Amino acid sequence: MKIEARECRAALTLIRRTIEEHCPPGVLPSEEMVNGLYGPELMDEAEAISAAIVATVERLQLSMVKPPAPSIKA
Repeated sequence: MKIEARECRAALTLIRRTIEEHCPPGVLPSEEMVNGLYGPELMDEAEAISAAIVATVERLQLSMVKPPAPSIKA
């Protein structure tokens, strides 16, 4: 089964929009930035999306391991 490039592009666009809506700002560069940082191909966009997912997971893990703030007692 061969998947058409336009279908791949549509799937990556859907994933990109989901990341932009639900992940921390800045984890996924704009499409123009991805072209400059990674390249213009579909696999380049997929690589950028993968990096954004990893960055989001790392941020979530860091926020879960933060110790509670010390209480101030006078």
